[in-house]
Amino acid sequence: MDISSIIALVVLAFIALYAISIFNKLVALKNQFQNGFAQIEVQLKRRYDLIPNLVEIAKGYMAHEKETLENVIAARNQASAGLQKAAGDPNNPSALKDLAGAEAVLQGALGQLNFVMEDYPDLKANQNMMQLTEELTSTENKVGFARQAFNDQVMAYNTYKQSFPQNFFAGFLGHAADATLLEFEDSKEIQAAPKVSF
Repeated sequence: MDISSIIALVVLAFIALYAISIFNKLVALKNQFQNGFAQIEVQLKRRYDLIPNLVEIAKGYMAHEKETLENVIAARNQASAGLQKAAGDPNNPSALKDLAGAEAVLQGALGQLNFVMEDYPDLKANQNMMQLTEELTSTENKVGFARQAFNDQVMAYNTYKQSFPQNFFAGFLGHAADATLLEFEDSKEIQAAPKVSF
C-alpha cells in the first residue's frame, strides 16, 4: 500500500466517523422533540378528560344551552382525534396543523361556554365547577409550557440539521425533513377563568 492509499483510507475513516457522530446527534435531538410532544399529549389528554365533567356539571344549570354544550363536546372529540393522529407522528406537518386547528375550535367552544356561564351565577359558584375550572386553567398552563419546550427542542433539531456540514449528511442519514413547530392560534373569544374573591 502506498502513502496516498493510506491517506485516502484515513480520510474516509474520518468522514465515516464524523457521519456517525452527526447521525447519533440527529437521533438524540429527534428523540428529545418526540418526547417533548409526548409531554404535550399527556397534558392535552388530561384536559380532554376534564371537559366532559365540566359539561356534565353545566348541564344541570344550563338546560337552555344544549347547543353550546354539544359544541364543546364535539370540539373536544375533534381535538382528541387530532391529538391521536399527531401523536402517531409528531413530525408530520399536516397532523400538527390539524391538531392546532382542532385546538383553536376547542378553545373557541370553551370560550363560548365561559361567556354563557356568565348568565348562570349559581353555576359559577358551584364548588365542583370552580374546582374543574381551576384544574382546566392549571392544565392550560402546563400545555403552554410543554408546547414551548417541544418547540424549543424542534428548533434545536432543525438548527443542528440545517447547519453546515450536518445539512450535507442529514438527507443521506434519513433526516431530510425539518421538524414542525406546534403553534396554537390564540382565540380572542377565550376568557380567563372566573376569579374568586373573598
